[in-house]
Amino acid sequence: MADPEALGFEHMGLDPRLLQAVADLGWSRPTLIQEKAIPLALEGKDLLARARTGSGKTAAYALPALQLLLHRKATGPAVEQAVRGLVLVPTKELARQARSMIQQLAAHCARDIRVADVSAAEDTASQRAVLMEKPDIVVGTPSRILNHLQQASLVLRDSLELLVLDEADLLFSFGFEEELKSLLCHLPRIYQAFLMSATFNEDVQALKELVLHNPVTLKLQESQLPGPDQLRQFQVVCQTEEDKFLLLYALLKLSLVRGKSLLFVNTLERSYRLRLFLEQFSIPACVLNGELPLCSRASDPEAGVARGIDFHHVSAVLNFDLPPTPEAYIHRAGRTARANNPGMVLTFVLPTEQSHLHTIEELLGENGAPVLLPYQLRMEEIEGFRYRCQDAMRSVTKQAIREARLKEIKEELLHSERLKTYFEDNPRDLQLLRHDLPLHPAVVKPHLGHVPDYLVPPALRGLVRPHKKRRKLASRKVQKAKTQNPLCSFRHRKERRRPTAVPS
Repeated sequence: MADPEALGFEHMGLDPRLLQAVADLGWSRPTLIQEKAIPLALEGKDLLARARTGSGKTAAYALPALQLLLHRKATGPAVEQAVRGLVLVPTKELARQARSMIQQLAAHCARDIRVADVSAAEDTASQRAVLMEKPDIVVGTPSRILNHLQQASLVLRDSLELLVLDEADLLFSFGFEEELKSLLCHLPRIYQAFLMSATFNEDVQALKELVLHNPVTLKLQESQLPGPDQLRQFQVVCQTEEDKFLLLYALLKLSLVRGKSLLFVNTLERSYRLRLFLEQFSIPACVLNGELPLCSRASDPEAGVARGIDFHHVSAVLNFDLPPTPEAYIHRAGRTARANNPGMVLTFVLPTEQSHLHTIEELLGENGAPVLLPYQLRMEEIEGFRYRCQDAMRSVTKQAIREARLKEIKEELLHSERLKTYFEDNPRDLQLLRHDLPLHPAVVKPHLGHVPDYLVPPALRGLVRPHKKRRKLASRKVQKAKTQNPLCSFRHRKERRRPTAVPS
């Protein structure tokens, strides 16, 4: 229930153009972090704010930043155009999201406020051109910002007024500690700063001492994850590793988990094993690979997956492997139930991991109440699928995993913008790469994609139809094949013979 004394956006002293942008986004009331942070930020205070993922942290710093810039341009003396706001984030994807949100909030004052994202490493030349025009706000990762500062394509010592560290708890763990310390040497002595974080850990404390000056700390009295009405959290105990694969197969193939799902594992090798396993049953899946350029800067095993990519409308998060820390659980679970959408988190637990799960629950729980409820599914009900599961697991060999990873790297090389010039100068190398021996990650057995009715647990018969879609697709393929095969589609029209005249 909303606090009747809570400030609405219209009572925060924001520019009418910003209020119009807020209305365009359909925001009727500020979130808790926005309600508390915006007035303090507008007073010029440094902020250290903890709020859960998906709670509106970006707007909590973007609105006051835009308001301060607009007010300065409208009332202050005419000054030279310069970069006055800097937003640092741990990943390229977060930079893109932050820039997008700031631009949406500045939609009605786009002539007065310009925003630039310089996080893409392969686009340095065009970024220099953008920075020459001195946008009002620059967004990027610490490494890219430092690179531009060292090349003097970005100068902040005399102009910066506002510094934001978004997802501050991940900046050090993603390997940016040295870059951040070097970067701070290029900033003026006095500026306003915001640290926004989902958790308060030792890294955030270190950043606070480096960046903030007498900050106001907002450790909001709200759950770090949405409540049970919005986010349902379950656990299921699996006796063996094989049971985990069996359960996952049953959940997805019987549509017990519907919609877009994110599956989390603790190693890259496990992610490819899981993808190849699911492909055996015609369940489409892809790997978010931290080795590829998308997240190549990250040293954290959660890099670019648990945080950094804003997936829209994720229905379920499945912790196939138990998160290594309570904070990792929070970051993973934060990928679903965003804004006002519902979501579910299901965590697979081995008997030896139950004490670690209890530690996670202690951090999440209130008054000792259990947070992760038991998932209502008896393993004996899906025992009939075990032989299929074992068959698929045997197909996913170490060699298959290796070839799957090589195949992805090969595709990345062929489509790399950075290697485009190299291949133009060395067409022979490109030919060799294209005509290399084809890789076959794993042999897919088509019959495993079909689930016969007799294997469906009795309690679920009539509720799930695991092969209904397959039949439709199969019938379409057959029909298409018939039309494309001239021997099947050709129709011979037999001509009627004319009666021959009988000679008289």
